[in-house]
Amino acid sequence: MTEQMGFGYGPCFFTGVPGSFYGRLFATKSLHFVHSSYSLQWLSQVPEGIENNKSNIYMASTSPPSVLQAYYEQFRRDFSLFLKCRSEELVTGGRMVLTILGRKSEDPSSKECCYIWELLAMALNEMVSEGLIEEKKLDSFNIPQYTPSPAEIKSEVEIEGSFGIDRLEISKVHWNAYDNEFCPSNAFKDGGYNVAQCMRAVAEPLLLSHFGVAIIDEVFCRYRKILADKMSKERTEFINVTVAMTKKKL
Repeated sequence: MTEQMGFGYGPCFFTGVPGSFYGRLFATKSLHFVHSSYSLQWLSQVPEGIENNKSNIYMASTSPPSVLQAYYEQFRRDFSLFLKCRSEELVTGGRMVLTILGRKSEDPSSKECCYIWELLAMALNEMVSEGLIEEKKLDSFNIPQYTPSPAEIKSEVEIEGSFGIDRLEISKVHWNAYDNEFCPSNAFKDGGYNVAQCMRAVAEPLLLSHFGVAIIDEVFCRYRKILADKMSKERTEFINVTVAMTKKKL
Protein backbone atom coordinates (compact mmCIF):
# COMPACT_ATOMS: atom_id res chain seq x y z
CA MET A 1 0.00 0.00 0.00
CA THR A 2 2.87 2.38 0.78
CA GLU A 3 4.29 1.74 -2.70
CA GLN A 4 0.95 2.61 -4.30
CA MET A 5 -0.17 5.50 -2.10
CA GLY A 6 3.03 6.85 -0.59
CA PHE A 7 3.19 8.07 2.98
CA GLY A 8 0.84 10.23 4.99
CA TYR A 9 -2.46 8.48 4.30
CA GLY A 10 -3.09 7.73 7.99
CA PRO A 11 -3.95 4.44 9.68
CA CYS A 12 -5.80 1.83 7.65
CA PHE A 13 -7.37 -1.27 9.18
CA PHE A 14 -8.42 -4.49 7.47
CA THR A 15 -10.69 -7.13 8.95
CA GLY A 16 -12.76 -10.12 7.94
CA VAL A 17 -16.06 -10.85 9.63
CA PRO A 18 -18.51 -13.75 9.31
CA GLY A 19 -22.15 -13.20 8.53
CA SER A 20 -24.55 -11.92 5.89
CA PHE A 21 -24.27 -8.39 4.51
CA TYR A 22 -28.04 -8.23 5.04
CA GLY A 23 -27.27 -7.78 8.73
CA ARG A 24 -24.82 -5.86 10.91
CA LEU A 25 -21.16 -6.74 10.34
CA PHE A 26 -19.14 -3.91 11.91
CA ALA A 27 -19.24 -1.71 15.00
CA THR A 28 -21.43 1.39 15.06
CA LYS A 29 -19.86 4.40 13.29
CA SER A 30 -16.61 2.51 12.67
CA LEU A 31 -16.41 2.80 8.85
CA HIS A 32 -15.47 5.67 6.57
CA PHE A 33 -15.92 3.89 3.25
CA VAL A 34 -17.93 0.89 2.03
CA HIS A 35 -17.53 -0.74 -1.38
CA SER A 36 -19.65 -3.64 -2.64
CA SER A 37 -19.30 -5.14 -6.10
CA TYR A 38 -21.53 -7.81 -7.69
CA SER A 39 -23.13 -8.82 -4.39
CA LEU A 40 -26.41 -7.00 -3.95
CA GLN A 41 -28.19 -8.59 -6.90
CA TRP A 42 -28.23 -11.73 -4.74
CA LEU A 43 -31.28 -11.97 -2.52
CA SER A 44 -31.27 -13.28 1.03
CA GLN A 45 -33.67 -16.03 -0.07
CA VAL A 46 -35.82 -17.22 -2.94
CA PRO A 47 -39.00 -15.12 -2.82
CA GLU A 48 -42.04 -16.81 -1.33
CA GLY A 49 -45.17 -17.51 -3.34
CA ILE A 50 -43.59 -18.22 -6.74
CA GLU A 51 -44.63 -21.86 -7.06
CA ASN A 52 -46.48 -20.99 -10.28
CA ASN A 53 -43.28 -20.03 -12.11
CA LYS A 54 -43.44 -23.28 -14.06
CA SER A 55 -40.58 -24.27 -16.41
CA ASN A 56 -38.66 -21.12 -15.47
CA ILE A 57 -35.79 -20.83 -13.02
CA TYR A 58 -35.91 -17.04 -12.77
CA MET A 59 -38.10 -14.17 -13.93
CA ALA A 60 -38.98 -14.59 -17.59
CA SER A 61 -41.39 -13.26 -20.19
CA THR A 62 -43.67 -16.21 -19.37
CA SER A 63 -43.59 -15.62 -15.59
CA PRO A 64 -46.90 -14.53 -14.02
CA PRO A 65 -47.03 -10.90 -12.75
CA SER A 66 -47.23 -12.21 -9.18
CA VAL A 67 -43.79 -13.80 -9.59
CA LEU A 68 -42.25 -10.55 -10.82
CA GLN A 69 -43.82 -8.68 -7.91
CA ALA A 70 -42.59 -11.24 -5.37
CA TYR A 71 -39.02 -10.87 -6.65
CA TYR A 72 -39.24 -7.08 -6.50
CA GLU A 73 -40.62 -7.04 -2.96
CA GLN A 74 -37.86 -9.37 -1.78
CA PHE A 75 -35.27 -7.06 -3.33
CA ARG A 76 -36.84 -4.04 -1.64
CA ARG A 77 -36.72 -5.67 1.79
CA ASP A 78 -33.15 -6.87 1.36
CA PHE A 79 -31.74 -3.66 -0.11
CA SER A 80 -33.45 -1.48 2.48
CA LEU A 81 -32.01 -3.64 5.26
CA PHE A 82 -28.54 -3.43 3.69
CA LEU A 83 -28.74 0.37 3.58
CA LYS A 84 -29.95 0.54 7.18
CA CYS A 85 -27.15 -1.70 8.48
CA ARG A 86 -24.40 0.10 6.56
CA SER A 87 -25.71 3.49 7.66
CA GLU A 88 -25.36 2.41 11.29
CA GLU A 89 -21.77 1.31 10.66
CA LEU A 90 -20.67 4.40 8.69
CA VAL A 91 -19.70 7.71 10.25
CA THR A 92 -21.68 10.77 9.20
CA GLY A 93 -20.34 11.86 5.83
CA GLY A 94 -19.00 8.37 5.13
CA ARG A 95 -19.09 7.20 1.53
CA MET A 96 -20.45 4.05 -0.07
CA VAL A 97 -20.03 2.82 -3.66
CA LEU A 98 -22.10 -0.10 -4.94
CA THR A 99 -21.87 -1.92 -8.26
CA ILE A 100 -24.86 -4.17 -8.88
CA LEU A 101 -25.74 -6.38 -11.82
CA GLY A 102 -28.85 -4.63 -13.10
CA ARG A 103 -30.83 -3.53 -16.12
CA LYS A 104 -31.73 -0.37 -18.08
CA SER A 105 -35.33 -1.37 -18.73
CA GLU A 106 -38.11 -0.92 -16.20
CA ASP A 107 -39.35 -4.40 -17.16
CA PRO A 108 -37.89 -6.86 -14.60
CA SER A 109 -38.30 -9.74 -17.06
CA SER A 110 -36.50 -7.96 -19.90
CA LYS A 111 -34.00 -9.87 -21.98
CA GLU A 112 -31.06 -7.71 -20.87
CA CYS A 113 -31.21 -9.10 -17.34
CA CYS A 114 -32.97 -12.47 -17.62
CA TYR A 115 -31.66 -13.98 -20.86
CA ILE A 116 -28.61 -15.61 -19.29
CA TRP A 117 -30.88 -17.58 -16.95
CA GLU A 118 -33.45 -18.33 -19.66
CA LEU A 119 -30.75 -20.13 -21.63
CA LEU A 120 -29.81 -22.21 -18.60
CA ALA A 121 -33.51 -23.00 -18.15
CA MET A 122 -33.53 -24.13 -21.78
CA ALA A 123 -30.80 -26.68 -21.06
CA LEU A 124 -32.65 -27.92 -17.98
CA ASN A 125 -35.95 -28.20 -19.86
CA GLU A 126 -34.24 -30.24 -22.57
CA MET A 127 -33.17 -32.70 -19.89
CA VAL A 128 -36.71 -32.78 -18.47
CA SER A 129 -38.09 -33.66 -21.91
CA GLU A 130 -35.58 -36.52 -22.13
CA GLY A 131 -36.47 -37.83 -18.68
CA LEU A 132 -33.11 -36.93 -17.15
CA ILE A 133 -34.65 -34.47 -14.67
CA GLU A 134 -38.06 -34.68 -12.99
CA GLU A 135 -40.40 -31.90 -14.11
CA LYS A 136 -41.54 -31.18 -10.55
CA LYS A 137 -37.90 -30.86 -9.53
CA LEU A 138 -37.34 -28.17 -12.15
CA ASP A 139 -40.59 -26.38 -11.29
CA SER A 140 -39.49 -26.04 -7.67
CA PHE A 141 -36.11 -24.47 -8.54
CA ASN A 142 -35.68 -20.69 -8.70
CA ILE A 143 -32.64 -18.40 -8.64
CA PRO A 144 -32.46 -15.99 -5.64
CA GLN A 145 -31.41 -12.94 -7.64
CA TYR A 146 -32.88 -9.59 -8.66
CA THR A 147 -31.25 -7.20 -11.12
CA PRO A 148 -32.64 -3.74 -10.34
CA SER A 149 -33.03 -0.72 -12.59
CA PRO A 150 -31.41 2.63 -11.73
CA ALA A 151 -34.86 4.00 -10.88
CA GLU A 152 -35.54 1.16 -8.43
CA ILE A 153 -32.21 1.69 -6.69
CA LYS A 154 -32.77 5.45 -6.48
CA SER A 155 -36.27 4.92 -5.08
CA GLU A 156 -35.13 2.56 -2.32
CA VAL A 157 -32.24 4.83 -1.30
CA GLU A 158 -34.65 7.76 -1.01
CA ILE A 159 -37.26 5.75 0.91
CA GLU A 160 -34.73 4.35 3.41
CA GLY A 161 -33.43 7.88 3.87
CA SER A 162 -29.95 7.43 5.36
CA PHE A 163 -27.97 8.31 2.21
CA GLY A 164 -27.83 10.97 -0.44
CA ILE A 165 -26.94 9.84 -3.96
CA ASP A 166 -23.90 11.59 -5.43
CA ARG A 167 -23.79 9.73 -8.73
CA LEU A 168 -25.66 6.90 -10.42
CA GLU A 169 -24.71 5.44 -13.79
CA ILE A 170 -24.93 2.33 -15.91
CA SER A 171 -22.31 0.50 -17.97
CA LYS A 172 -22.33 -2.46 -20.33
CA VAL A 173 -20.15 -5.57 -20.21
CA HIS A 174 -20.10 -7.99 -23.14
CA TRP A 175 -20.78 -11.62 -22.34
CA ASN A 176 -17.85 -12.44 -24.59
CA ALA A 177 -14.68 -11.29 -22.85
CA TYR A 178 -12.82 -11.48 -26.19
CA ASP A 179 -15.23 -9.22 -28.03
CA ASN A 180 -13.63 -7.99 -31.30
CA GLU A 181 -10.22 -9.48 -30.44
CA PHE A 182 -10.31 -12.63 -32.57
CA CYS A 183 -12.00 -13.64 -35.77
CA PRO A 184 -15.74 -14.01 -35.07
CA SER A 185 -16.01 -17.80 -35.28
CA ASN A 186 -13.26 -18.39 -32.73
CA ALA A 187 -14.44 -15.59 -30.49
CA PHE A 188 -17.96 -16.96 -30.26
CA LYS A 189 -16.73 -20.50 -29.71
CA ASP A 190 -14.42 -19.40 -26.92
CA GLY A 191 -17.09 -17.08 -25.56
CA GLY A 192 -19.61 -19.90 -25.16
CA TYR A 193 -17.08 -21.87 -23.16
CA ASN A 194 -15.99 -18.89 -21.09
CA VAL A 195 -19.50 -17.71 -20.25
CA ALA A 196 -20.57 -21.26 -19.37
CA GLN A 197 -17.59 -21.61 -17.05
CA CYS A 198 -18.29 -18.24 -15.46
CA MET A 199 -21.94 -19.12 -14.90
CA ARG A 200 -20.99 -22.55 -13.61
CA ALA A 201 -18.96 -20.91 -10.86
CA VAL A 202 -22.07 -18.91 -9.95
CA ALA A 203 -24.84 -21.46 -10.43
CA GLU A 204 -23.30 -24.85 -9.68
CA PRO A 205 -23.71 -24.65 -5.88
CA LEU A 206 -27.41 -23.83 -6.33
CA LEU A 207 -27.96 -26.59 -8.89
CA LEU A 208 -25.96 -29.09 -6.86
CA SER A 209 -27.99 -28.58 -3.69
CA HIS A 210 -31.30 -28.93 -5.56
CA PHE A 211 -30.68 -31.51 -8.31
CA GLY A 212 -27.64 -33.41 -7.05
CA VAL A 213 -24.26 -34.01 -8.65
CA ALA A 214 -25.34 -36.45 -11.39
CA ILE A 215 -26.72 -33.85 -13.82
CA ILE A 216 -24.16 -31.08 -13.41
CA ASP A 217 -21.67 -31.86 -16.19
CA GLU A 218 -24.44 -32.59 -18.69
CA VAL A 219 -26.32 -29.39 -17.88
CA PHE A 220 -23.29 -27.20 -18.46
CA CYS A 221 -22.26 -29.08 -21.59
CA ARG A 222 -25.68 -28.29 -23.09
CA TYR A 223 -25.59 -24.75 -21.71
CA ARG A 224 -22.25 -24.10 -23.40
CA LYS A 225 -23.64 -25.16 -26.78
CA ILE A 226 -26.75 -23.01 -26.36
CA LEU A 227 -24.64 -20.01 -25.36
CA ALA A 228 -22.27 -20.42 -28.31
CA ASP A 229 -25.23 -20.61 -30.70
CA LYS A 230 -26.97 -17.52 -29.31
CA MET A 231 -23.77 -15.49 -29.07
CA SER A 232 -23.01 -16.21 -32.73
CA LYS A 233 -26.33 -14.60 -33.71
CA GLU A 234 -26.88 -11.86 -31.14
CA ARG A 235 -24.99 -9.15 -29.29
CA THR A 236 -25.25 -10.09 -25.62
CA GLU A 237 -24.40 -7.80 -22.71
CA PHE A 238 -24.64 -7.55 -18.95
CA ILE A 239 -25.73 -4.24 -17.43
CA ASN A 240 -23.96 -2.82 -14.38
CA VAL A 241 -25.54 -0.17 -12.18
CA THR A 242 -23.05 1.80 -10.07
CA VAL A 243 -24.17 4.20 -7.37
CA ALA A 244 -22.04 6.45 -5.14
CA MET A 245 -23.64 7.88 -2.01
CA THR A 246 -22.87 9.74 1.19
CA LYS A 247 -24.34 9.12 4.63
CA LYS A 248 -26.53 12.03 5.67
CA LYS A 249 -26.35 13.94 8.91
CA LEU A 250 -29.63 12.94 10.55
